[in-house]
Amino acid sequence: MQIKKDERQAFYAGCQFVDIEDQGNEHVLPLLIMYPTYQEETVEKIGPYTISAAQDAPLSDGLFPLVIISHGDGSTPLAYRTIAQFLARNGFIVGIPQHPFNNRENNTLSGTIDNLKNRPTHIRTVIDWFLKESPFSPSIKSNNISLIGHSMGGYTALAVAGGVPTSFPSESPDQKPYCLSVDHDKRVQSLILLAPAAGWVRERGALEDVNIPILMITGEKDTITPSFHGEFVLNGVSDEEKVQHIVVENGGHFSFLSPFPDFMKSPTFLPSQDPEGFNRKEFHENLQNTILNFLLHSF
Repeated sequence: MQIKKDERQAFYAGCQFVDIEDQGNEHVLPLLIMYPTYQEETVEKIGPYTISAAQDAPLSDGLFPLVIISHGDGSTPLAYRTIAQFLARNGFIVGIPQHPFNNRENNTLSGTIDNLKNRPTHIRTVIDWFLKESPFSPSIKSNNISLIGHSMGGYTALAVAGGVPTSFPSESPDQKPYCLSVDHDKRVQSLILLAPAAGWVRERGALEDVNIPILMITGEKDTITPSFHGEFVLNGVSDEEKVQHIVVENGGHFSFLSPFPDFMKSPTFLPSQDPEGFNRKEFHENLQNTILNFLLHSF
């Protein structure tokens, strides 16, 4: 079944899955890409989800900003599919890497120093691929690159943008915290932090080199990354006025994930759950427009 696009949107959403080589760590980095196309969308079944997209369609003519989304600990790129789809329909190329060994299929590096180091490297690898090796390269505005990070993806975005993380004692064999050296990337021009896990940049001075526009959206009833995580960001960046902070009334930690199909919703599947009375579908319509507005006006 073909889907007609909203009259307010200039494009349909194209969709591709590719594997790129992370040569530094000698493994494959799976990547979900959504992008502007003139080819009409069809309803596709991808895993447990139904997605409206034009699979492997040609990229529309033009130059487009690039957005990279970093998923949370043990999550999946498909958990952010509706945000990526919305941005693609509005003229953005969006890449969502599946962080190796910290995803839903294989989470063996969760809670380790290696994971803290690897995640920012994954983002740099993806940006390199988009700008230098991919079919999208000629169509990307290289001076208009943004990161969206949810939960641990928020840590990842802050680390890429200049943050200096300190591990927790539990993340090393000797039970000691370590100040880590990670890959920074000055090509990134703005950040969107969704319920960011900022405990790794808790130390004084850890965020003083982060000096780009930031949209930070946190949930009022988030019990996983409660309000002090946002305070680490607000108190740590070099210019607090560059941070736009929105607190979502009654919002939870997982409210930022794309709405799940009804058959996946269960109290035993926490990512599908929100605080009582919270309407995730309605929230995402507002969230998408808030993100788009920030991206259009942060440069």
